Amino acid sequence: MAATRAPAPLRDGRSDQEDVVDAGATGTIVGLLGACLVALVLVLVARREAGMQRARAEADVASIKDAARALREDVERREKRLSEREQSVASDRVEVDELERRLRAETEAAAEARRAGARILEESERAAAARAAAAEKAALAELESVTGLTADDARAELTRRIVEQAQNDAAAQVRRAEAQARRTADARARRIVTTAVQRLAVPTSTQSPLTVLPLPSDEMKGRIIGKEGRNIRSFEALTGVNVLVDDQPDAVVLSCFDTERREVAQVALEALMADGRIHPQRIEQAYAEALAGADERTDSAGHDAAERAGVSGLHPTLVRTLGRLRLRTSYGQNVLEHLVETAQLAGALAAELGADVEVTRRGAFLHDVGKALTAELPGTHAMLGANLARRHGESAAIVNAIAAHHDEVPPETVEAVLVQVADAISASRPGARREELGQYVERIDKLEQLVAAHDGVRRALAMSAGREVRVIVEPSEVDDYALPQLAVAIARHIEADLAYPGEITVTVVREMRASATAG
Repeated sequence: MAATRAPAPLRDGRSDQEDVVDAGATGTIVGLLGACLVALVLVLVARREAGMQRARAEADVASIKDAARALREDVERREKRLSEREQSVASDRVEVDELERRLRAETEAAAEARRAGARILEESERAAAARAAAAEKAALAELESVTGLTADDARAELTRRIVEQAQNDAAAQVRRAEAQARRTADARARRIVTTAVQRLAVPTSTQSPLTVLPLPSDEMKGRIIGKEGRNIRSFEALTGVNVLVDDQPDAVVLSCFDTERREVAQVALEALMADGRIHPQRIEQAYAEALAGADERTDSAGHDAAERAGVSGLHPTLVRTLGRLRLRTSYGQNVLEHLVETAQLAGALAAELGADVEVTRRGAFLHDVGKALTAELPGTHAMLGANLARRHGESAAIVNAIAAHHDEVPPETVEAVLVQVADAISASRPGARREELGQYVERIDKLEQLVAAHDGVRRALAMSAGREVRVIVEPSEVDDYALPQLAVAIARHIEADLAYPGEITVTVVREMRASATAG
């Protein structure tokens, strides 16, 4: 059995619980004291800050009071100066009123003086005018007595001299202007025409009655001839065109003066050479196909020409009529090519002169469209073409350009004149047209002899390649009233006895000359 532990002795007569309680109470008291100390410090800090803020507020109030005092003093000073200025303005207004009163009085006095001076001046001028009129009347009477002319006669003479002098001056100015215009116009015209011609690129050779077709091979010539020449005989009999196979080694030549027949033969022979089968039956078939495609070729040629000429929007009838001109020639020049060339020339001329390029080009392209109708309808090709263009919606300017290109009607626009110029250039350029020299000389001589056979004709001159005849008559045998009858008689004689292409203009000239010698 263990020994019993004796209890610990008491410290200062207190137990452990009491010590614990005392320690806790002490800690609480210390905490309260610390909190009180912190609160006291905060109160002191707050009081200090409040004192500082009060001091700043008092300083701000003092500064505001100082500023208000200064402002009040400045306002008082300004009010004092304003009052002084108002007093000064009042005194100045009094002085201004006095000055205005004086000025009004002086102005009224000056106006009265002016009126008086004007009355005096008017009376003086009236008196001077009366004296001048009297002096002028006396001088005029003395002048009339000396010269023997009245005032109206002298005035009329002076007016006549002034008008005559003005007319002479104006005539001199006009002559100088015309001379200057002629000097510059010739050079400008040459430059414009040269520029237009140089810009044109067209063939210089004319259309001939021959068509050359190249052969794809040497054996093709034998096929064209056929056995014992039956193919070539059949082809010539059917088409009416001569086929020359020996003129050129690698080509055959189609010869015929009828361009339509030659074109049909060309199309048929090209089809035969492309097919390779050449015999009489196939020749007939190719010829029939070539004839059937004439309208299509006509339309195609018209559209192609319009495209090359730069003209669009044509009526289909006009296009087909133009296409027919691919088979028409004038002095060896293809008419459709002539129209394209004329349109290009006219457009270039219009661009140089500032005229309407589209109207000029269109009128030039259509100017010879009537040549396709001359075999069917009576009348000149210019009027037939103008009527056709009018019926199919062309403008009045285009119709006038077509009708006036041979001066059958007067040209109404600059574009119509340019169409005439372009037509002349295209027809007269080197290589454009051809004519046998012997036939040409014979026709010209026959024309001049026929005209010279009429009574009163002194001399006959064929001009413009036989398209115009100038007839000089004896003034003692033919008077002025007989000139129209003579011109009509010569024209009828030419129509009856002479074959010629196109038209011939007859111009009769009667000239009376008188001369004298001063010895």
